[in-house]
Amino acid sequence: MRSLALPTLGRWGSSRCWSSAKPSFAQHRFVSNTPAQRAEPSSAPEASETAASESKGKENAQEVDVPKGSSEDAPLPLLPKPLGVRSRPKAKVKSWDDTKEKFLDQDKRLEERTHLAREATRGYFTDLNATRRHGGKTWIAPKVMIREDKALYFPDIFGTPLVGKDKVHTTSLLAGKVSVVTLLTTRISELQTAQFVDPTQSSFSSHPLYQRVQINLQDNLMKSFLVSLFASGIRKTIPEELWPTYLISSQSMEYLREPLGIANRHVGYVYLVDPKLKIRWAACADPKAEEIAALRTCTSVLLDRSSKEKELQTTESVELAQEPNSN
Repeated sequence: MRSLALPTLGRWGSSRCWSSAKPSFAQHRFVSNTPAQRAEPSSAPEASETAASESKGKENAQEVDVPKGSSEDAPLPLLPKPLGVRSRPKAKVKSWDDTKEKFLDQDKRLEERTHLAREATRGYFTDLNATRRHGGKTWIAPKVMIREDKALYFPDIFGTPLVGKDKVHTTSLLAGKVSVVTLLTTRISELQTAQFVDPTQSSFSSHPLYQRVQINLQDNLMKSFLVSLFASGIRKTIPEELWPTYLISSQSMEYLREPLGIANRHVGYVYLVDPKLKIRWAACADPKAEEIAALRTCTSVLLDRSSKEKELQTTESVELAQEPNSN
């Protein structure tokens, strides 16, 4: 049923019906007098299609460049650089004067800042999770020794040997000897380093210039206390002739991990150190057959060279001692 329009009173009293109201501006249809122009096809869709095809091509190229194997299957690199510290170490405990000098040196402060930033990004379980990839191994040991002019020094680490209670410094212990040094932190590291060193130990244990040095490192004070408390149990597992060169150390290795290439705290590390305290060879984690052979070969070569140098020094010293008598 059609509704009737009700009259309304305008401003001047005249009645006006809704049905006779003028249409609003929005209801009018305006027609332009200019002739309609045919729109030309735009090149924007073509450009967008071209860009899309190029992006797809780049994505496909990137997918082709990325190797299909995961990082766990990627081969390990060789030892990338010589390990050690640049300055010759001294057999002394770090004093307050050394610490004060460190904070007053701008370069050392920058190194400290870089170190703190790097440590802040490491999680608590980073090392433990890293053992899932290659068993925590991060590099392959070289097949030959590091050149003497390129090699760096083994840092000073102090600890208590299984014989006696006096502190022993590696700087004094390693001088004048060809030493195979192993860093132990866990039971796994003990097994790994034993597989590395046992063949070399059995071949050169009787050589007068050869020695095996084991350093049981426990940064945590509680662990260090427990290891020292059960030192008698360690003596039962270590041959008595190795007691003087087995050190139990609680020294902080925070600033020595990077120079020594210690990327994982849960695996073992092996270093071949010459009589001048320089690291000539290094290995880590689970040993490979070629690494075990390389350690034995490098130790043999270094012992031969050191023996010849010692004989030459002995001959020169004897000649110098006989010169005054001849005059």
